[in-house]
Amino acid sequence: MVPVIRCTKCGLSYPAEGAPYRCQNCGGLYAYFKPAPLDLTRIDRSQPGIWKYRHTFGTLTDCEPVSLGEGNTPLVWARVFGREVAFKCEHLNPSGSFKDRGSTVIASLLKSRNVTEAIEDSSGNAGASLAAYAARAGIKVEIFVPESASGPKCRQITAYGAKLTRIAGSRLDVAYEVQRKADGGEVYASHAYLPFNMVGYATAAYEIFEQMDEKVPGTIIVPAGQGGFLMGLFHGFNQLRIAINIPLPRIIGVQVASCAPLSKSFRNGPGGCDTATITPTCAEGVNVPDPIRREEVIQAVKACGGGFQTVDEAFILPGRDNLARLGLYVEPTSAIVWSVLENASEEWTDPIVVLLTGSGYKYG
Repeated sequence: MVPVIRCTKCGLSYPAEGAPYRCQNCGGLYAYFKPAPLDLTRIDRSQPGIWKYRHTFGTLTDCEPVSLGEGNTPLVWARVFGREVAFKCEHLNPSGSFKDRGSTVIASLLKSRNVTEAIEDSSGNAGASLAAYAARAGIKVEIFVPESASGPKCRQITAYGAKLTRIAGSRLDVAYEVQRKADGGEVYASHAYLPFNMVGYATAAYEIFEQMDEKVPGTIIVPAGQGGFLMGLFHGFNQLRIAINIPLPRIIGVQVASCAPLSKSFRNGPGGCDTATITPTCAEGVNVPDPIRREEVIQAVKACGGGFQTVDEAFILPGRDNLARLGLYVEPTSAIVWSVLENASEEWTDPIVVLLTGSGYKYG
């Protein structure tokens, strides 16, 4: 089946040339309406990184992969709070975060369409990841970050040879500046607007299934800012459900209490949450006041019987320290899962898999 990517508002198909970040007809978001199906017999282990699942990447099936060996991250088991829990160590990806699963796909798309320059906005991880893969692809990138972005992440971005531009104001101010440039004609390699990340993120679900000896988690706990990784995990497990009739795991998205638009919208219904206020938090990766695909994320969580939990600021750094004492060194954005794990509902079916999304070396 040929995958179909269309505008969610007017139905226009994604063009065969160029890399627009939103619909050229009405300005709507592009999304997969008919993803390429997963076929377990077509997994090609000779391919680099997550590209062993390239048959699920649709229009990118025949392009040259821009890969740094992403994916294949460990699944580490530990007994925590009286339960056996598996930690999926996405912080061990090449640039130090789960974003690499999306960046390898986006960089490959850009290279296949002869894009030589691009821009991106980020709180740090997405920018560092794109900078790494752009360097690999020979693409010149400029990464826009808020002034508050972590120093290690900014140094990582420039180390790859990308241009780093700091913008005064909030994370939203950064996004507005990049959209202005994109609407002026620059290629916006957005990890939030472009739909291609989803098929890359879905590979984490396939790996978890393989690492658990072809079993499915009962519950997944994952940090959620834009909610793209959550949506990708849902997509991956749904593809497995379609392919071999497995049950869907319950997915629990985690947000900080000071910025929880997905959680509030989930509880209050459509239109039940205005754009959240940005307040300082050490979990900068999930400090997203207005998620672009809010309704899609909420629909995915409802479809798997999941939900959202919020974590107060006071519990984030202690959670990071407790994870470190298990040998898992992650940044605060990843550590918001600890408090949720500590208070996990008895209704959440075992086994529980927790996604650790970013390296502790990125914080400071």
